[in-house]
Amino acid sequence: MAEKYYLDIVIKKEKLSDGSDMFVAHCNSLGIASQGFNIDEAMKNIKEAVESYLEEQPEKYNELEASFSLPSFSIIEVIKNAKTSSIVR
Repeated sequence: MAEKYYLDIVIKKEKLSDGSDMFVAHCNSLGIASQGFNIDEAMKNIKEAVESYLEEQPEKYNELEASFSLPSFSIIEVIKNAKTSSIVR
């Protein structure tokens, strides 16, 4: 039976120099990034990038967890010239 691996992917919308949107997908577990013009395309591209990377370097599977656990994720608020910032949940 094949082992399944679950990787954390973070997608961030960025602006290109021409002002158009680009979605950048980061796989923090492997240090890989890809992009797309929408979220679905970015997810498709990062999945292909991860699969290609692991095909070329199968030993990297040893660095991954075979069980599913939810990642911790939070956002912080930073205020210019403020002495403290707060965590937004």
